[in-house]
Amino acid sequence: MGETTSLRLYNTLTRTKEVFAPIDPANVRMYVCGPTVYDFAHIGNARPVIVFDLLFRLLRHLYGAEHVTYVRNITDVDDKINARAVRDFPGLPLNEAIRKVTETTAAQYQKDTLALGALEPTVQPRATDNIPQMQSLITSLIGSRHAYEAAGEVLFDVSSMPDYGKLSGRNLDENLAGARIAVDAHKKNPADFVLWKQSSAEEPGWDSPWGRGRPGWHIECSAMSERYLGPVFDIHAGGLDLIFPHHENEIAQSRCAHGTLVMANYWLHNGFLQVEGQKMSKSLGNFITIDDVLRTEVPVLTAVPGDHFELRHTWNGLTARLSMLQTHYREPIDWTEKRFDASREELMGWYETLRDVSFDAGVTSKAAPQVWAALADDLNAPLAISHLRAAAKTNPRALGEGMMALGLLDASLIDRDDLLLFDRQAGADDGQVQESIAARLTALNTRDFAKADQIRNDLLAQGIQLMDYKDESGQRQTKWEVKR
Repeated sequence: MGETTSLRLYNTLTRTKEVFAPIDPANVRMYVCGPTVYDFAHIGNARPVIVFDLLFRLLRHLYGAEHVTYVRNITDVDDKINARAVRDFPGLPLNEAIRKVTETTAAQYQKDTLALGALEPTVQPRATDNIPQMQSLITSLIGSRHAYEAAGEVLFDVSSMPDYGKLSGRNLDENLAGARIAVDAHKKNPADFVLWKQSSAEEPGWDSPWGRGRPGWHIECSAMSERYLGPVFDIHAGGLDLIFPHHENEIAQSRCAHGTLVMANYWLHNGFLQVEGQKMSKSLGNFITIDDVLRTEVPVLTAVPGDHFELRHTWNGLTARLSMLQTHYREPIDWTEKRFDASREELMGWYETLRDVSFDAGVTSKAAPQVWAALADDLNAPLAISHLRAAAKTNPRALGEGMMALGLLDASLIDRDDLLLFDRQAGADDGQVQESIAARLTALNTRDFAKADQIRNDLLAQGIQLMDYKDESGQRQTKWEVKR
């Protein structure tokens, strides 16, 4: 274990904050439910990406990067995907149309998560690559009498599991009360859920012992987590909205298939996100994708002199990251334009503070113990950020290394040209600015101060601020930056 205090995490399963004790410290295992790639991910989807990337970074810090396995799945078989494929590619066979939808949206998701400062998970399995594993689990559940066939479906029998509902706190009898039994008359209990369902000739499907069909949503994650992490692993995480029915049903399937007391020892859930005080909805006109945020115009950025460490990343993605981390992950968050702008200004100020600080890819963030300690207390990112604010005033190196801990600065991205963070904006062209600077220096050297002042003022009107200095030989030089 690292130099920080013991890691403590709030466990939804027990409703308490517990000291984290991995099953195997040499292989700490975490599974996070990823996207259903029927459309571009929205800003609410960004929150679990950011939160559990932070946990991934912390686990790597505590146990070593080579001792942490992080699995985040991609759901690429789903009825919403089918509907999107029919809508967007009506002239193509369905399977081909589905492939086009999922390839496009999955690629966009990878681009989005990278821009949010997230590390790539260890494994990102796709549901369609794990159909045999799903069928194997279903076969086990049928054999142990936890599942049954009816009306062309295979269903999980919730009454076969005495403590079903433990994660969500829902009593099975309460779930059954008032249920519309007539709608699903083939079920033994209204709460029984689908493991496998039939596919028509026009729907994607796979051959199985129960006929050509496709998996239910919940069985996908049970199969993928078991394949890559084993029947019991350390941490399962996702959004608060997944507790019921998705995570509850995952637990039921996995425990009953493997005969275990738990599926994962710790269950973590991030809070909901609103936009400007309202639930995000296309009907309200406040539906925002991550791509929308990344494309938001940034009015002013600071130029970094070429002889300094170039800070590279997608600016708006890191702004979104800082904005979200200022609220504890278990609390609800209100995404507002004002909050986003304030985060941008603060982050910009931190980067300005770091302009003359040298970093390299081997930095281990040992100058930021307070930041790591805050994160070790149930990912208390707001407290960690308060330490960054203090360091910004007194210790730039601690600021930079604390930012690395939070994923707001990653030295491993130094050479990624496609992730250039700082860029000269406000209509400034480097060549034209350099020509103006040369003309001004000529005017100064010939004592034409009026012309030199005019050039400076013209550039200032464009948002370009000049700074004179002397080089090692004592000669006057000028550098420039966009004025904030």
